[in-house]
Amino acid sequence: MHGLNVSRAQDPPINRIRVDGTLREFKIAIADGELQELQDRLARTRWPAELPGVGWARGVPLGYLRELAEYWRTQYDWRRHDARVNELPQFVATIDGQRIHFPHVRSPEPGALPLILNHLWPGSFLEFIELIGTLADPVGHGGDSDDAFHVVCPSIPGFGFSVPVRDGGWEVRRIARAFATLMSTLGYQRYAAHGGDWGSRISRELGVAEPERLVGIHLSTLITLPPRDAAELGELTEAEQQRLQANARFLQDGAGYFAIQSTRPQTIAYG
Repeated sequence: MHGLNVSRAQDPPINRIRVDGTLREFKIAIADGELQELQDRLARTRWPAELPGVGWARGVPLGYLRELAEYWRTQYDWRRHDARVNELPQFVATIDGQRIHFPHVRSPEPGALPLILNHLWPGSFLEFIELIGTLADPVGHGGDSDDAFHVVCPSIPGFGFSVPVRDGGWEVRRIARAFATLMSTLGYQRYAAHGGDWGSRISRELGVAEPERLVGIHLSTLITLPPRDAAELGELTEAEQQRLQANARFLQDGAGYFAIQSTRPQTIAYG
């Protein structure tokens, strides 16, 4: 995740973020030649050797990855999945110079609450594909009309179809400002926000940036750091101590991953 290292004084007001042009409808339309090229490239992969019996100790096992690549090359039904996703009304807009892709599903209920869903890292709006219909039309799914939402699922710049990234500096505050502008452009002056992982930080930042417009935020990831004072650690319960130890092991095992992602992400992007 990106750190919050841009001062508030440098942040332009939400209402001064520019929207370039109008919203345009979007459909997934990947050319047959692109899919064939991908299949050919996967078939030509030169797989590395592997020490016997290491399992997951050194990273992804060779057998696991080869099986995944073969499924992707020969069994994954691109057109079926494209058609399913294209059932969603999708749009693109250019905000603050960046292309933003988003499904936008309006509820049939006139009193529905606008809701922006912010995906995690590394993910996409597809995380919510099973939820969107129920959120927008709860009555059609056996629910209550009072629980209806107008749903907006933007793709974070650099993810999904919000590409290419036009410039640097797309940390959580700038993303939140762009998404707030998107909601205004759609005519939503009061709305709610949900997010997980990176999306939780974007949703939180929406609440910080425009508290008067946010009805509320819901986070499925809440990142907290352990106290620095060792004396406070002694006050933790046994269950809390176990969670803290598990977190320390996770950070230790992923130290290389976190370091390269936060300092040299382009290096592994080539891979």
